[in-house]
Amino acid sequence: MRADRVFAYGAAAGLIGDLLLGDPRRGHPVAAFGRAAGAVERVLWRDHRGWGALHTAVCAGGAVALGAVASRIVRSSPAASIALTGVATWAVVGGTSLAREARGIGRALEAGDVDGARARLPHLCGRDPQALDADGIARAVVESVAENTSDAVVGALVWGAVGGVPGLLGFRAVNTLDAMVGHKSPKYRRYGWASARLDDLAGWPGARLTAVLAAVTGDEPRGAVRAWRADAAQHPSPNAGPVEASFAGALGVRLGGTLSYGGRVEHRPVLNREGRAVAVPDVERAVRLSRRVGLLALGACVAVRLVVKGRAS
Repeated sequence: MRADRVFAYGAAAGLIGDLLLGDPRRGHPVAAFGRAAGAVERVLWRDHRGWGALHTAVCAGGAVALGAVASRIVRSSPAASIALTGVATWAVVGGTSLAREARGIGRALEAGDVDGARARLPHLCGRDPQALDADGIARAVVESVAENTSDAVVGALVWGAVGGVPGLLGFRAVNTLDAMVGHKSPKYRRYGWASARLDDLAGWPGARLTAVLAAVTGDEPRGAVRAWRADAAQHPSPNAGPVEASFAGALGVRLGGTLSYGGRVEHRPVLNREGRAVAVPDVERAVRLSRRVGLLALGACVAVRLVVKGRAS
């Protein structure tokens, strides 16, 4: 069976598995990778970019190599290849867990349980919840849903279409490394530089596809395009900027502004200034938009791979 069809069937099966099962409660492969990366860090850590680059190469390269070896072992069996792709897709995407956490916070806010929503927010993003009111929590959730639609769903599908199982595992490894060491703390400013830059590079195509699909499927397509063009470049992240701006315009809301991470206050640009303030019902609207974007991303990635493979054959 052709590799493009293996990816199509396997990725679809993996997304269905994520929809039905969500993330595994115990023994999540991404958590296992995180523990392994942490062990490598304890051996290699130096306040130096070169050692951080070695850490990135060992961990991300190991994930890609594992995917390549597994793919080679099963390549003679189409059924096994599809199953491997399906399991890898299910392991690296997180659309259902993202929606579940966001909706849980949304339900707490709708019930007036702001304290309960604050307690759940750290499961979704790294904001400091104590200073946030209901609408502030809702805004944080919508922004997290937007960014993680790219990081946890679309980006993985893009690299799966490009590189099969090694692409799927490699993208998730890079994204996980960025979350672990890619932030600008004193400890990781140099050591995490390579992971952060590689994550920017790996996330670039998925972020743009996410922004395009949000504009296509959102309630206000023109607003999404306008916000993307006007505001995305002002965001400190080259990938979160287009995604959050497009989501903001598609939903007709304002995102960005002042926020707090780990006691550090940041003043980010406002995205979609013409929109209204985020309200609690926008959490559900963002989740539905995220779902549509994820499904369309699967179709787009499969279609592009089929076309490219057809021209090459």
